[in-house]
Amino acid sequence: MGQRYERIEGRIRSFIEQQPVFFTATAPLGGEGHINLSPKGRSGTLVVIDELTLAYLDFGGSGAETIAHLREEGNGRITLMWCAFTGPPKVLRVHGSGEAIFRDDPRWADFIPHFKEVDGPSARAIIVIHAQRISDACGFAVPFMEYQEERTQHAEHFGRKSDEEFAAYCEKKDHVGVSLDGLPALPLPLPARTD
Repeated sequence: MGQRYERIEGRIRSFIEQQPVFFTATAPLGGEGHINLSPKGRSGTLVVIDELTLAYLDFGGSGAETIAHLREEGNGRITLMWCAFTGPPKVLRVHGSGEAIFRDDPRWADFIPHFKEVDGPSARAIIVIHAQRISDACGFAVPFMEYQEERTQHAEHFGRKSDEEFAAYCEKKDHVGVSLDGLPALPLPLPARTD
């Protein structure tokens, strides 16, 4: 039987921090737009800031649908989900509002120290989520899966790029400046970092 929680604390916070993967879901306001669902990984890229706030690093390497949906006027809806692939069954969701903090935003310097172990040139935004609903479900249908190790290709590939090379990479990618539905996504040219 699922429960609702007032805050991200105690065993809920521990559960979030122990999971090697989470998923984000967003959608544009228009009924004809594309829903986006993305897996996220890389140890150290998601942090619980306080009892109602989480943040994760948004990296280059794919489109920018999440950013576009969060930037859309009157939108900002986002859901994060974690599944227990080991141990007791659980699915946890945090529904909330989100915002993208870009590299030239003065708040970047406040948030980026949370990610000092994984920060690099491919960090193009910090997604901050303000929790509005925290709930779990049984997770009885989620299979047991064994975690082996982190994949290193993303960090290694982008770790070899300078800031200028990464900016050029972003410029040439489809659906980075605009979403699949034509919404403004990542500002291009890529803003320079303020830190």
